[in-house]
Amino acid sequence: MIIFFVNNKIGDNMKKILFTGARSGIINKVIDTIINDYIIYLTVENDAQLKCVNEKYKNYSNVKCFKLDITSSEDRNKIKDIDIDIFVSNAAIGEGGSIAEIPFNRVRNNYEVNVFSNFELIQMILGKMLKKGSGKIVIMSSLASIYPIPFLGSYCSTKSSISMLSACLKKEINMINKDIKIKLIEPGLYRTGFNEVMFDNKYDFMERETFFNSILEKIRKRENFIIKYLTLKNYNSIVRQIVKAIQEDNNKFIYKAPLIEALGTKIYQMFKW
Repeated sequence: MIIFFVNNKIGDNMKKILFTGARSGIINKVIDTIINDYIIYLTVENDAQLKCVNEKYKNYSNVKCFKLDITSSEDRNKIKDIDIDIFVSNAAIGEGGSIAEIPFNRVRNNYEVNVFSNFELIQMILGKMLKKGSGKIVIMSSLASIYPIPFLGSYCSTKSSISMLSACLKKEINMINKDIKIKLIEPGLYRTGFNEVMFDNKYDFMERETFFNSILEKIRKRENFIIKYLTLKNYNSIVRQIVKAIQEDNNKFIYKAPLIEALGTKIYQMFKW
């Protein structure tokens, strides 16, 4: 494990917070917002990403960077001796393609990363929090858990699973310890690069053969419209919600943004199907 300690003085009473999937985008903005207030364990999937974050945070002695592929039991064991006060479970991938034809090894991999490995890690960290009697788990889901997006069924369903598992977990933990908080984040569409990759990666098999060949160009145009006109470049609205979830000591469970999309999903829930 490679960890850098440089200039900043670490306060004795600073809480320890662990982020997974912290290579870029929204979570980077969150880290930059709270960087002086916590001892931060910033983890990424691979060595190339680790090199980038080590360079970015090399002057912060309270930021400790290391590789944590959440699908690897060996990597997950790296955190077994860390006393974590707050865990932000953010690692995720998105697989595109119609449920009618997507190779199911992709769906399995989507669930392995987004659901199974994330919750194995949550179990490991939560067990230690229960022993010491306090802590907070902040889990990244998505408004896609509520609204079905054509050709993103695999991803949407993993996020639905995350939201339901988190809701059940909150109720269960509340029965035995009200000082351990479970928080759920549901972001909408932001232009981080993640959605673009997810929309695009299905074409490596759909361009060869697909039931949707007659409307393939129509699908592309629809997705390009979404990326260009319906995704937000500014992350501030969701960053504020995540920071609130990290800092607030209350029983609020779900934090959503942007507001217009959150309202849209509420309307959809009233009239769906």
